[in-house]
Amino acid sequence: MKIKNAQIAISLICVILGFMLSIQFKSVRRNTALSNTQLKRAEELQAELNKEREKNENLYKQLLQYEKDLNAYQKAAAESSDQAQGLLKQLYNAQTLAGLNDVEGPGVIVTLNDSKVENKETSKIDENYFIIHDDDILMVINELSDAGAEAISINDERLIATSEIRCAGNTISVNNNRYGTPFVIKAIGNPETLESGLNIRSGVVDILRQWGIEVTVKKVDKLLIKRFSGGINFKYATPVVTQQ
Repeated sequence: MKIKNAQIAISLICVILGFMLSIQFKSVRRNTALSNTQLKRAEELQAELNKEREKNENLYKQLLQYEKDLNAYQKAAAESSDQAQGLLKQLYNAQTLAGLNDVEGPGVIVTLNDSKVENKETSKIDENYFIIHDDDILMVINELSDAGAEAISINDERLIATSEIRCAGNTISVNNNRYGTPFVIKAIGNPETLESGLNIRSGVVDILRQWGIEVTVKKVDKLLIKRFSGGINFKYATPVVTQQ
């Protein structure tokens, strides 16, 4: 009888061990498959990143070549007639408007930093109110533009017609480049007018400071804003050719 019970116990243990081994095998196989999938995905993302980097490098080389050719045309035009010089000035103005050349002049430097005020009512007030978002930066940019800013940059990223300002996790994306605080906004224009536009009562600076957001506005006699450094490609917009 004891032998029979021992055999039953051994058989039971073997069944349990077999069941556990089966589960362990399936778990290992599933984890291996998951690891392979993640590795494959990582390789695909790396390949895509390499393609984008190569594309950006080619666009930058193309931009440098265009600038080289343009400088040659400008030099030739400057040495020719008054009409050509007038056209050259119009071209320069168009380049400035498009953000394709470095500019300097008087203006303001606006620095934004997250609030350092301790939120003692965490359960009632959302913590997101105490950090800088894309909407906050857009309000500052719009106020500067409305006050007559002729060129604007964010963390030395020149703003052009196709520039984006959007939240990307805990950072802000500008021209597809991510930045964290502090955000330094430079604007060229009349310093007095730009400062007044920002500091108007109940304006953007007042709104941000209500939540403890650190805002400084500094007037300067001369500041430099670099040109847009990315590539510009138009897929859908084409110039309209007028019939003479």
